Amino acid sequence: MNSHTIDRTVDEPSSDDPSVDDLVAELADELDLDDDAPDLADIELIVLDMAGTTVADGGVVERAFALAAERSGIVTGDDLEAALEYVRATMGRSKIEVFRVLAGADEDAAQRANLAFEGAYAELIASEGVAEIAGAADVIRELRGAGASVVLTTGFSPETRTAIIDALGWNDLADALLSPADAGRGRPHPDLPLAALLRTGATAVDAMVVVGDTVSDVESGVNAGAGFVVGVLSGAHERDVLEAAGADAVIDSIAELPALLGLRGE
Repeated sequence: MNSHTIDRTVDEPSSDDPSVDDLVAELADELDLDDDAPDLADIELIVLDMAGTTVADGGVVERAFALAAERSGIVTGDDLEAALEYVRATMGRSKIEVFRVLAGADEDAAQRANLAFEGAYAELIASEGVAEIAGAADVIRELRGAGASVVLTTGFSPETRTAIIDALGWNDLADALLSPADAGRGRPHPDLPLAALLRTGATAVDAMVVVGDTVSDVESGVNAGAGFVVGVLSGAHERDVLEAAGADAVIDSIAELPALLGLRGE
């Protein structure tokens, strides 16, 4: 009868084999998990940008700028495309500040262009309507229902902001609505998030989350010392520039924010 020997030796792990911690870290990277995201229980205030973040833009802002430039004469001919490039790069900033740059030292020209922009934007909203980023209103209600204050901020004037809010029927949706005229300076200065904190009575900047689709939105949150700054890809700027500006996390749209903050188990 033949005897068989069973080899019970176990290979020792090689120093080159990945550790469990390495495998977990690799999986987290693949799933784009963010361990730095705060728990919603620690959040008192969420500051959300409007155009491109909660409100669909569809190129309306850029088209309104082009109409304003044409009607006011602030830039013409070959200079128009360069001006539009500047507008794209500075999306999220106070519109009057953008026009001041384009007008040089001519404050009257900047004011005329800004009024022309507001008129053109209102016309486009009236003729084409305005829409929310999918799920934005529900997200705001969900965040407020979980105990956080929500403030909507914008680089638009209060008049243009009101036109958008009225068109969407969002008058009672958020705790407050803020434009640069309400806060002091526009983005990338910290005034809008800090004004939101004061308006809502939040106790600390660490308890504030700032969310936006532009470099200016992200920089404003960083400059305000927000505890968590989130970029969204539904508007003007791409992931790499939002991360370079200081975003702690970047998500595809506002619809993903509750899950990022731990409100949903998905």
